[in-house]
Amino acid sequence: MINMAKSKPIYTMSNTNQLYIPTFDDVKAAHKRIAPHIHRTPVLTSSYLNNLTGAELFFKCENFQKAGAFKVRGASNAVFGLSDEKAARGVVTHSSGNHALSLSYAAGRRGIQATVVMPHTAPEAKKAAVRGYGGEVHECEPSLAAREEMLEKLIVKTGADFVHPYNDHRVIAGQGTCSLELYQDVGQLDAVVAPIGGGGMISGTCLTMSNVSPKTKIYAAEPKNADDVYRSFHAGEMIEDDAPQTVADGLKVSLRPRTWHFVSTFVSDVLLASEEEIIDAMYLTWQRMKIVIEPSSAVALATILKNKELFEGKRVGVIVTGGNVDLKKLPWMNS
Repeated sequence: MINMAKSKPIYTMSNTNQLYIPTFDDVKAAHKRIAPHIHRTPVLTSSYLNNLTGAELFFKCENFQKAGAFKVRGASNAVFGLSDEKAARGVVTHSSGNHALSLSYAAGRRGIQATVVMPHTAPEAKKAAVRGYGGEVHECEPSLAAREEMLEKLIVKTGADFVHPYNDHRVIAGQGTCSLELYQDVGQLDAVVAPIGGGGMISGTCLTMSNVSPKTKIYAAEPKNADDVYRSFHAGEMIEDDAPQTVADGLKVSLRPRTWHFVSTFVSDVLLASEEEIIDAMYLTWQRMKIVIEPSSAVALATILKNKELFEGKRVGVIVTGGNVDLKKLPWMNS
C-alpha cells in the first residue's frame, strides 16, 4: 500500500505483482558483467572508531569506486546488459547526482548517450562530473514530481532506455555486488548498515546477504529530516516525501515498489540521525580515517554512534556509499 500525500508518482503499486524482483543469480551475473568496468573497492577498519563504538567495523569504501560512488555498479549492469538495438537509443534517468554521473560514466564506456534530469539544487561538483563523463544535463525544480515530469518528456522525445536510480531490477542486482564483495573479503557479519534514500543499495544488500549470510541483520540508516522510510517501515505502507531538506542530498528521494519489497521483507530496523549527527560523523571519518566521504555516506556511521548498545561487541559492515563532495561547501564550515 502507498500513501502519497504530496505528489502523484509515475510508479504505483497497481502492477507490483508483475514487477520482476531480481534474484541472487542476477547479482552473480551482474558481478561478472560489470567486473571490467568497476573497482573492487577496499574494506577499511579503524581502531579508533572500533573503540568509540564498541563494535568491530568494516567499512566497504565505495567512495573509491569509479565515478566516486556505489551507483556505478547498478548503472554499469543496466548499460552493459542492453541489446545493441536498445543501446543505440541511449539511456535516460533522473538523479540528484551519483546515479546521474554513474550512468554517464557507464554510457561513455559503451559509447552511447546518457541524458540526465537533475534538480538545479544538486551539488555543482556532481553536475560537472556528469558533463565530464559526456552526459547531457537537464535541470528541473528540486522535487520528485518535477523530475518525473521532465523525465517523461525526454523519454518520449529520445526513445532512450530509462534506467531508474533504484526501482530497476538491473540496478538492484548491480548494487548487490557491493555486499557480495564485502562478504567475500571479511566473512560472516552480525549486521550491515547502509544509508537509505530510494533504497537501491539496501535492496541489493538484502538480496545478497539473505542468500550468503541469512543471519546477518540489515539496518537502514536515514536522515531524521527525510524519514519517509522510517515512517513507511513502522506504518507498514510506503509513504512518500517530496523534496525534504537534508545535508544528505543523495537520500532525499522516496521508496518505490521494488525497493519497498526488500525493505519491508528483510530490513531489521530503520535508524535515524539528525543533521548535526550526520555532519559530525562525516567530519570524524575525514579526521580519523583520512578518507573523503559525502554527507549521505556518513549517515550509516552516525546511526551506529547513536545506537552503540545495538552494535556493541558485534562485527558490523558499513557501506560507505560515495565521496563526491563540493569541497568549497563542506557542511561543517557553516555548522
